[in-house]
Amino acid sequence: MRLSFSAAVIASLFTAGLGPRPTPSAGREPPAPPAPCTRTYYIAADPVSWNYMPTGRDEIEGKPYTDTAFFASGKPRPVSTTYRKVLYREYTDSTFRALKPRPPEWEHLGFLGPVIRGVVGDTIRVVFRNNGSRPYSVHPHGVFYEKSSEGAPYDDGAGAGRAGNGVPPGTTFTYVWSVPPRAGPGPMDGSSVMWMYHSHVDEVRDINTGLLGAMIITAREKARADGSPSDVDRELVATFAQVHEEDSWLAKDNLPIADMAEEKPIPNRSEVQAGYPWFVKFTINGYIHGGLPIAAYTVKRGQRVRWYLMTSTNDFDVHSPHWHGNSVTIGGMRTDVAQLSFMGMAIANMTPDNVGTWLFHCHVSFHNAAGMAARYRVVP
Repeated sequence: MRLSFSAAVIASLFTAGLGPRPTPSAGREPPAPPAPCTRTYYIAADPVSWNYMPTGRDEIEGKPYTDTAFFASGKPRPVSTTYRKVLYREYTDSTFRALKPRPPEWEHLGFLGPVIRGVVGDTIRVVFRNNGSRPYSVHPHGVFYEKSSEGAPYDDGAGAGRAGNGVPPGTTFTYVWSVPPRAGPGPMDGSSVMWMYHSHVDEVRDINTGLLGAMIITAREKARADGSPSDVDRELVATFAQVHEEDSWLAKDNLPIADMAEEKPIPNRSEVQAGYPWFVKFTINGYIHGGLPIAAYTVKRGQRVRWYLMTSTNDFDVHSPHWHGNSVTIGGMRTDVAQLSFMGMAIANMTPDNVGTWLFHCHVSFHNAAGMAARYRVVP
């Protein structure tokens, strides 16, 4: 028996979600994936001053912040929250004369280097200028590189002469990394993944000096022309880093070394609950005690938000990022607390539904007490 349906019946089937889907209009089709290309970044290691608390307030407690070291002799010593650092900064071209303005959506990066983007099938070129006073490098995670672009000196039997392993002060080196499928999202990932990059001449001291950044790799079929994932509305990076200023290459410029040796400083009053001295900073993107500007961590209700999380290298860089007020999915599992180990990387997807200003902090109690806390805001 042959069945026939009226136009009204067919329309009702579409409305109910049954039957074949109508072809979407041209205006609603997803954008065509970008063609493979070479993405070039001009990044320098620049000596700068960095303030861990730019407002001078403990924004979590809502009161003025005083950072004073109390030594065994009982003599207080005021301590600035501003330290000399060497940070990765992006420039407009190979002359390294003009800094490239940081877009508003990346203001939350703080002391991290610029986001480096790539799409599976691309090539990434980093033209690196060392404006510091000692050799530094750029070592990537995840992507494919030859020995000449590894950015890490060690006895590998390949001989000397690879300038990229430690770029001398005042010189420039170009790193070239390809982006094969194994650098992109895996079977259980979403449309993009994050890898870190950092200086690896002396990994401990270079990173404590400030040379650390994030690289985002997107699947080609999910990429916009700029390399961002097409199924994400807002991307946020959060680096939970325990910074040891005594292990920075600039420690002598920042810390009263003689007084430290002679008088054995004890923790300052603002961090006494954590039991850590004032020169160890428990940071999110280089900010402590809510210093990360809340405007930079503002999202909209219903947005598709992707959080890229990572940690650093130090003694207790095992962290539990916790979002108040909203939940995330990590690896397909629903949670509001992530688990990160040393140099760990994870991705958390959030569709916020709870409007308000919310705490975002490490749930290791003494990390939180020592200042590893920020706020994020969800607006209608």
